[in-house]
Amino acid sequence: MDWYDYVLLIVCAVIIVLSLLQGGKSEGASGAITGGGMNIFAKTKERGSDLVVSYMTLGFGIVFLFICILMSVMGL
Repeated sequence: MDWYDYVLLIVCAVIIVLSLLQGGKSEGASGAITGGGMNIFAKTKERGSDLVVSYMTLGFGIVFLFICILMSVMGL
């Protein structure tokens, strides 16, 4: 494994951790079956740490995409 493989592995692990840190935005399958909480189009804004985690997940996702495209183009 070369250095870029380790970088990609670390970015993947960070994305997984950040995704797990994000709070659930719906009631899950039980709400879908019973019909509860049908406010799909309600405006709910993320605030505080949820907003930071969301932006970090987006940023690391872009870095992941860039590294994958770069590795594909370079044939690594």
